[in-house]
Amino acid sequence: MEEWIFENLGKARELAGMGLCDHCLGRMFGKIGTGMTNDLRGRMIREALEEDGAAAPAEDFCPLCENVFDLLDRFAKAAADRINEVESDNFLIGTRVEPEIAEREKQIWEEMGLENAEPIKAELNREIGKLALPLIHRPVEFKNPQVVAVVDTRFADVAMDIAPIFIAGRYNKFSREIPQTIWPCRVCHGKGCDHCHGKGKMYETSVQEIIGDVALEMTGGDEHFFHGMGREDIDARMLGDGRPFVLEISNPRVRNIDLDDLKKRSDNDLAAFIDLHYVQREAVERYKGAAADKVYRVHVKADGKLNKQAVVDVALSFKDADINQRTPRRVEHRRADLVRKRRIHWVRADAITDDSFDLELETDSGTYVKEFVSGDDGRSVPSFSERLGVQCIVETLDVLAINYHEP
Repeated sequence: MEEWIFENLGKARELAGMGLCDHCLGRMFGKIGTGMTNDLRGRMIREALEEDGAAAPAEDFCPLCENVFDLLDRFAKAAADRINEVESDNFLIGTRVEPEIAEREKQIWEEMGLENAEPIKAELNREIGKLALPLIHRPVEFKNPQVVAVVDTRFADVAMDIAPIFIAGRYNKFSREIPQTIWPCRVCHGKGCDHCHGKGKMYETSVQEIIGDVALEMTGGDEHFFHGMGREDIDARMLGDGRPFVLEISNPRVRNIDLDDLKKRSDNDLAAFIDLHYVQREAVERYKGAAADKVYRVHVKADGKLNKQAVVDVALSFKDADINQRTPRRVEHRRADLVRKRRIHWVRADAITDDSFDLELETDSGTYVKEFVSGDDGRSVPSFSERLGVQCIVETLDVLAINYHEP
């Protein structure tokens, strides 16, 4: 007789007397002994009891698990069929157990003082997974599975939990009439109304939709989410090497799509996409939390006659200059009213006429460039207008560079 069985013979006799099946009997000592299934462990306990003159055969209907282990093959096939519907490099199988069964098991543990029992859910996960593995032909992954099939043992239904895919890259936005992301209608909040002509959004399309809709079609996913490294105003263009972003696709049926084809199908006159590549989930927070300096080009209109040399001198005066910017009036309805310290690294002026000029400048992340130029009624100090002595406003703005490098 195994030593661990002999040491637990009293509790084993009482548990076997309840009529538990071999799976459930063995699971009560599931953390004792290695290299065996709970089913085998239960049979060994029952044989030891018979040798000890205390035979206790299992009942035809287990009072604990309700013979759920008789359905392992059915569960495994159902899980394998669902997993094989999607593309993945690995998988994991989980279960949802009848709450009454889990509660009965817990009561037995507490009443018997069992410290080495294994939960029924853990055994079901393992045994179903072992039977399903030859049907799926891909490895099991416990830490970061790409797809999890959750078997509801009450009905043999299988729910799928498919890990999102994340595609990073940079985008150019050539239009001054589309936003970066979907902009829900401010009246109906996406439901559709007269204000938005039933579309549920304020703009016909967005950078997000231009690439996201194509990615959904290619992956068979459910929804797309767009995580940009900051955002430009709707009326601003994003030029140069583009703005870094991560596109998230939920519940993709196909995980490995041709990213060159995604770019080819997404690029148009409104936006284009650069250096598409797969990343892990962690990239979302890294991109959203990054503070990258930016280079802008703006066309400025002046409310008065300009002195060309004065414009050049004011531009040069902002070399490594610190400014204080209170939350602009145009965004104060959605941003905290704070004063933020920002740095203007350099400014260059050209194309100067009697009443307009262009500026190219590099600033800290988060600088409000339009307000730096105009002063925003004294909320941005010092401002270009203040030093020039002429009120100026930005007519057009282009982002030329986001100075961020992958770690």
